[in-house]
Amino acid sequence: MSKLFTPLKAGAFDLSHRVVLAPMTRLRTIQPGDIPSPMMAQFYSQRASKGGLVIIEGTSISLGARSYYGAASFYHEGQTTGWRAVADAVHAKGGIAVMQLIHGGRQSHVEMTGGTDPVAPSVVPFDGVAMTLDGFVPASPHRALSIEEIPGIVEDFRVAAQRAKDAGFDGVELHGANGYLVDQFIQDGTNRRTDAYGGPIENRVRFLRECLDALISVFGPGRVGVRISPSGEWGGISDSDPQATFTYVAQMLNGYDLAYLHVIEPRIKGDSTLHEGAGIVATKYLRPHYTGVLIAAGGLRSPKRDGDRR
Repeated sequence: MSKLFTPLKAGAFDLSHRVVLAPMTRLRTIQPGDIPSPMMAQFYSQRASKGGLVIIEGTSISLGARSYYGAASFYHEGQTTGWRAVADAVHAKGGIAVMQLIHGGRQSHVEMTGGTDPVAPSVVPFDGVAMTLDGFVPASPHRALSIEEIPGIVEDFRVAAQRAKDAGFDGVELHGANGYLVDQFIQDGTNRRTDAYGGPIENRVRFLRECLDALISVFGPGRVGVRISPSGEWGGISDSDPQATFTYVAQMLNGYDLAYLHVIEPRIKGDSTLHEGAGIVATKYLRPHYTGVLIAAGGLRSPKRDGDRR
């Protein structure tokens, strides 16, 4: 436990300790327009510390990327002032502000996407939900992206990263976890494509790589992270061999000068434990394959002391 409070170099970031605020969707934007609220700046200020890494909640890169009513997004200029206030609040405490960027893919509803069908790598049966003004409702039927559309989404990631940089953020994290669009491309349960973005894992990670290249083109090396969830099942996600798939992802990411690789550890779906007592992920089979900084989200246990079983 004492190691948590020692310094660490994570890419371009000099951390004074290793306790990181994980991204948490709070549904606190001002409507209409998904305007970051003063409450959000206060929330992150309260959790910032000198030399501490704060990862800001999943921020949708476009209108069509939205999944949750009231959640964060950054795709129009009217959101800039609010986001600058969030970055400034973290910096005022000496913290490092990284914005997590997300496209929800098929986990959405036409009320959230401006009336367009949610998109995915492939059309695969899905009984998930999306958050609208009326609360959680069944997700709208999705359609498969054409290969000609994919560069436009990659560009949306790049533009959102540029907006984050202009608003004062120190870096960005690519959300490749929890069954959202990047994860949908990676895992073969949701990616049934037969073109350059489907089939073998080398093709299924192509979208991840292109999005990552776009983010690094804005922030440069050492200021971009990636989040994955090898054991996750949220969003109807699945893979025929997740250990092989994510071992490949980890090895592939060694070729990038990332700030960190962020791994979701708990074997959960929403707030429910899926596999009680399942082994850890980041240090069990990913650590030998990834040479950079690993962030493990969840699963932290305190050491036992004098009969203390917590």
